[in-house]
Amino acid sequence: MTALRPGATPLPPAAPDVRPGLPSAARAARAARSAGPVVTELRLSAFASHRGAVLPIGPLTLFAGAAGSGKSSALRAYEALARLGAGDPLAEVFPDPEAYVPERAGADAQGRRGFRIGCTTDGPAGPVRLDLAVQAEPALRIVGERLTGGGETLLTTALRDPGRSTVQAAWHTAGAVPVTRAPLPDDMLGTALLPLRVAGTTEGQVRVLAAAEQTVVALRSVFACEPQPQRMRAPVPSGEDRLRRGCDNLAAVLERTHTQCGQRHARLVAAAGAGCAGTVTGLGVERLADGKVRALVERDGGHRTPVGRLGDGELRYLALALVLLTGPGVLAMEAAGEVPSAMQTLTVLADGLDRDLDGRQLRRLLALAASIGAAGHLRLVGTITEAATSEARGTAGVMVVDL
Repeated sequence: MTALRPGATPLPPAAPDVRPGLPSAARAARAARSAGPVVTELRLSAFASHRGAVLPIGPLTLFAGAAGSGKSSALRAYEALARLGAGDPLAEVFPDPEAYVPERAGADAQGRRGFRIGCTTDGPAGPVRLDLAVQAEPALRIVGERLTGGGETLLTTALRDPGRSTVQAAWHTAGAVPVTRAPLPDDMLGTALLPLRVAGTTEGQVRVLAAAEQTVVALRSVFACEPQPQRMRAPVPSGEDRLRRGCDNLAAVLERTHTQCGQRHARLVAAAGAGCAGTVTGLGVERLADGKVRALVERDGGHRTPVGRLGDGELRYLALALVLLTGPGVLAMEAAGEVPSAMQTLTVLADGLDRDLDGRQLRRLLALAASIGAAGHLRLVGTITEAATSEARGTAGVMVVDL
């Protein structure tokens, strides 16, 4: 959707979830390696610089390309779907929606322009597609949504009356009434609202619920990570022990892992030894007179170096390794609490994964992600520069998607 015409259906026709080069057997094998539902495809039908882009998502996926190729915007679309799946309002997810309308996209007679994104998830319900059309101008709103699975359209929404802040939704029932219709708010993802609206008393409703819950769990199990070295050097208050997006409270989290997660902390120390200069024997914290804590790198001979003295690359490497080695209980994210953690797969989004890192550090992080991801509980989707693609392609298990 670039221009939205009155009465026009803003979403493309539903299509089988099959792509050249990705046989159904390969999709099934990939999904089977995951502990819970996962996103296997990202679609950018009309979003920022992307038109008709279909991006496969595997256990360890890196978007590569030159500056301006749309790597970051692809990751932004993924995160946006994740936040909508978690129930965030549209205005919070897209505070500057005009930035994602494709350039040179003309407006219709009513001055409306927008963008389209979507994804496919795999899990117990099989491949399920979610497609979303968003109007950015003149007012931000969802104007169309479609959820499909098993060859059936399970949910559709459409804007019928521009004067109301609702869309007309219809979902599969397969009972005495084949389809249920009701208004839904135009600023939230309808799929995320279905578990609150569908009773699950008919076979059709059960299929709708299974598809919706699979999609929501796959999307919600996401942590977007952007380590900010300049904010990681200062001491932080003790107790703020859920790692934030910018990793600025690294010291408080290290205090927690050191005392509560001995095995993971030991693996983090080993990772630090492989990616930081010198010989690393431990990672600790020091409590200061004002009650704050600062992180320390312990070296041979009992020497302790404050992490504030580490280089940007070492700090980003340490933070990313910590993210990969922890889980939703340590990361500042809202996981799907109604689903046991053993049935969830965390997906880490890392824009600029190779920023400030040397080849050795990047290889180590990718190998760490592949090792942890082998159990099916972790996936990594990131972006890298062209200069880092050779290192990435040389690491087993990494899928590089060129943009």
